[in-house]
Amino acid sequence: MLLAALAAGLPVAACTSTPTPDLAELVLATGPDGAVFREVGAALAAALTDQLPRTRVIARPSAASVENLRLMKEGTAQLGLSSLDSVADLDSLDGIRAVGRLYDSFLHLVVPERSPIRTFADLAGRKVSLGPTESGTEFTGQRLMKLLGVVADDVRMAHSESAVQLEAGTIDAFLALTGIPTPAISGLVTKGFPIRLVSLKEQALALASAFEGPYVPVTIPATTYGDLGANDTVAVPNLLLASTSLSDDVVEIVTRTVFTDSARIAAGHPEASRINVRTGIATGGVPLHPGAERWFRSVKR
Repeated sequence: MLLAALAAGLPVAACTSTPTPDLAELVLATGPDGAVFREVGAALAAALTDQLPRTRVIARPSAASVENLRLMKEGTAQLGLSSLDSVADLDSLDGIRAVGRLYDSFLHLVVPERSPIRTFADLAGRKVSLGPTESGTEFTGQRLMKLLGVVADDVRMAHSESAVQLEAGTIDAFLALTGIPTPAISGLVTKGFPIRLVSLKEQALALASAFEGPYVPVTIPATTYGDLGANDTVAVPNLLLASTSLSDDVVEIVTRTVFTDSARIAAGHPEASRINVRTGIATGGVPLHPGAERWFRSVKR
């Protein structure tokens, strides 16, 4: 009943009685340089350090979603950030559960302002960065290209490096599935390098039609990147995941920290400010970790 009330948006207050558990180390797999996963993950690790004073909390940089899932499966990381489509594509969720839904990532297609690339189909034969190997950007970008039959000269690099290479003219475009504003794109705007965001409206509809659940057609607000204006694209929910090897007590504290210290965790990232307890349980079919479920059930009206 209470979980239903949370989903309906009723007011809640957190229970904070969980004792501080003994845990030597907690590794949180985050994301690549120039991505919101990296920054939000670092902020979450700092907040968890305050809540788990006897634990060494490590924010581990990674390529993002797909690598994070692999690290968790291998036992190298106990917490990880991932886009929902990457999680949903796993053969098995054995060993992995959800702490909660955080915020949405938006797929950006970035090109120089004077580029002849006007549509996603124009990427055919062009040199395009699909983000790092094992990233959510790579996963979604490859899925979209396969769905639409677009064959590009695709390369792999972090969002920050993609921005450098776009400015240098060594790549024609880059994709970035990340929260908004994403540092790599904001950096180009701040430097004054002229860029455009290519509309992905039709591609968003194609993904939503072909893969039920993780894809939602959206618009990046006009105020996100200076004068670039609004941009139609696709959004994918992001989850914080926890290993089933973590105790319920630890995950309850992690869950409580995420949803009661969300302002600190999301600082500087408007989309991440959407982290809240009302939508936190909407994990797209990924079961909640028992510790997370215990916290959600403990909150009061």
